[in-house]
Amino acid sequence: MSAKDAPPPLPEPLLVEVADSHTHMDLQSGTVEEALVKAAAVGVTTVVQVGCDVKGSQWAAETAAAHENVHAAVALHPNEAPRIVLGDPDGWSRQGAREGGGDAALDDALTEIDRLAALPYVRGVGETGLDFFRTGPEGIAAQERSFRAHIEIAKRHGKALVIHDREAHADVLRVLDEEGAPERTVFHCYSGDAAMAEICAAKGYYMSFAGNVTFKNAQPLRDALAIAPLELVLVETDAPFLTPAPFRGRPNAPYLIPVTVRAMAEVRGMGENELAAAIAVNTARAFDY
Repeated sequence: MSAKDAPPPLPEPLLVEVADSHTHMDLQSGTVEEALVKAAAVGVTTVVQVGCDVKGSQWAAETAAAHENVHAAVALHPNEAPRIVLGDPDGWSRQGAREGGGDAALDDALTEIDRLAALPYVRGVGETGLDFFRTGPEGIAAQERSFRAHIEIAKRHGKALVIHDREAHADVLRVLDEEGAPERTVFHCYSGDAAMAEICAAKGYYMSFAGNVTFKNAQPLRDALAIAPLELVLVETDAPFLTPAPFRGRPNAPYLIPVTVRAMAEVRGMGENELAAAIAVNTARAFDY
C-alpha cells in the first residue's frame, strides 16, 4: 500500500462527542464495526449512513437497524435517477451496464425508497437534489422529478431531507420553494458561497460542512461557514470522499471528523469544544434522534 492509499492516522480525540452527519460506510474498506470503534475513539459517537441507490439505501436501513449509534438516510442520488430512466451503458455507478427503464422504473425505485423512509431508524430522505456536474441536459428532467418525489416522501414521513447540490444552487432552491421544503432540510457537503448561506439561514436550512472546507481553494466555503448561524451548522465526512487537508487524496472515514471540526472552529474564531457541542445538538435536532 502506497502512502497515498494508506488511511491517515487517528487525530487527537475531541473532548466533546460529535456526529458525522453524512458518511458512506458501504464504500469504505473494513467493517462497519471497525469504522465505528475508530470513530468513537476520537469522540465521533454517531454517524448518519447515507444511501445513493436502492441497494445502498436498503443497506443503510439494515445497518442502522443493527447499530444503535447509526442512523440511515435513504434515496436515489441525483445522478442515479437519469441512469434508471435512460440507462447506464458505461456502468459508472458500480452496478454494471444497465438498460434504461423509463419513468416506470423510476417509479418502482421511488416506491422502495418510500417504503424504507417509513422505517423508524431511517432518519432522513437523501441524498437527493440536483447535480449538473455529471448529468447532461438530457437527464435533468429525471433528476428534477426524482427530487420532487423525495421532498414529498420526506414531508409525508416527517423525515429530514438531505440535499446533494452540485453546480445547481439556483435550481435546488427553486424546487424547494415550489414544493415547500420539509421542516428539517440539510444541505450536505454545503457548496454555496456566503450569499447562498444567507438564503439558507433565512429559510432555516442546515448547512453541513465536509473536509473540502480545509482545501486551499475553498475560501468561498469558509466565508459561508463564517456567517452561517451556529445553530444551523453540521459537520460530515462524505467518506470515503473529501478527505480534509493535510490528508487530501487519501481515504476518508468518520474518525477524521476532528480534523474538520478544528478547521471549522478556526474559521469561526471559537473553541473546538464549544463548536463540537453545538454540532452535536444540531445534528440530533436535524435528524430527530
